[in-house]
Amino acid sequence: MSLALVKYLPVTGNVPFIRGRFIALGLSALVLLFSLFEFANVGINFGIDFRGGIQTEVETAPETSIEDVRTVVSALELGEPRIQEAGNSLEARHTILIALPLQPGEGAEAERANQAARETLEAAIAENFPDAQLRGTTVIGGAVSGELVVTGFTAIGVALFLMLIYIWFRFEWQYSVGAIVALIHDVIATVGMFSVTQMTFDLATVAAILTIVGYSMNDTVVVYDRIRENLRKYKKMPLPEVLNLSINDTLSRTILTSATTLVALISLYLIGGASLEGFAFAMIWGIVIGTYSSIFVASPLLLFTQVQRDSGESADQ
Repeated sequence: MSLALVKYLPVTGNVPFIRGRFIALGLSALVLLFSLFEFANVGINFGIDFRGGIQTEVETAPETSIEDVRTVVSALELGEPRIQEAGNSLEARHTILIALPLQPGEGAEAERANQAARETLEAAIAENFPDAQLRGTTVIGGAVSGELVVTGFTAIGVALFLMLIYIWFRFEWQYSVGAIVALIHDVIATVGMFSVTQMTFDLATVAAILTIVGYSMNDTVVVYDRIRENLRKYKKMPLPEVLNLSINDTLSRTILTSATTLVALISLYLIGGASLEGFAFAMIWGIVIGTYSSIFVASPLLLFTQVQRDSGESADQ
């Protein structure tokens, strides 16, 4: 007896996705407005990559708790520490990340203050936790962190622009408008989610967003390719019906691809430790919102841009 799950998914269906386009687009507009509002009023919890600071990686025995480390580090009065566990706490040894803000001062004075804070932190760890092993300390200055912010968001902007050009040449400008709006929708919704949850936003999160852009674009291209094919095939069928047929034609592929990807990402989120938590969370949210935008944003927008039917030879149906 075959246990293949794919046979339980419809090859084609008749789910009225396009009929609910106004509800979906209204929901998307609310999500974007709320995301922008949260970003403007609450902001993002930037990691040390973007805000600068001193980060020390310490390997300790499992009985050493994060609260014990927090008590020791807070007593140094070097600023509010951010302490998190990286890796699996069930291992014989586990890793704790300690982050301190940059010390006040400018130029050489700030450099000396940060170096002194680093030495003080390392000495306190060695004194209070004799079994601990320092695996390295990183000091990221304000100038470097500011440059990383610009570079990270520039990378996202360049990716969106190149995707726009790709879709324009691959299909037509009407398709490129729908695709780029869907991608911007995904990016803003992801940034908004990080603003709401206040999870750490670092370079790994930027990498996740760039991956989301690629995944969402791939999903959109699959749907667009079927739309273009059906526009050639069904020349007398109304455009809304062609769009709905095309989405349903690719639905089983979309479900299988998203589901298998989510299985891996959820596993990574649950057992990957704090260092991978932000990346995995961004990817999980991005897969969900990217799949949604491919169906409910990118495709319905073709109705508003009045995509043209191809003049290729094909039988009317």
